[in-house]
Amino acid sequence: MLELCRGGFCVLESVELAHKVVEIVSDKKASDIILLDLRGVSLIADYFVICSGQSERQIQAVADDILKSLESVGVKPLQTEGTSHSGWVLVDYGDVIVHIFAPSEREYYRLERLWSKATTVLRMQ
Repeated sequence: MLELCRGGFCVLESVELAHKVVEIVSDKKASDIILLDLRGVSLIADYFVICSGQSERQIQAVADDILKSLESVGVKPLQTEGTSHSGWVLVDYGDVIVHIFAPSEREYYRLERLWSKATTVLRMQ
């Protein structure tokens, strides 16, 4: 894993961080996981990880595990937004933004369609 550590904080290369997030959400049984490469399409981030949780409890567990797992190696988010109750939790790591949706909110917002010019790096059902 490519990382640079200074002062107790580690910075993963964005592609490595994105793949680590995919591994974490997959381990928590999130569904319909998509990794989008936004480089060349947007300045917002390099990668989006989009996944679904089947219940409020699962959405919260996925978000908590991402935060806990990455913080344990010194990687902290810039911010988090939303709640499992709202059906959409966003965890922003700067170059990598994670979207955890309830199925109905995911269908409503259709981020994959909105960012259709991005390259799909991987898709896991």
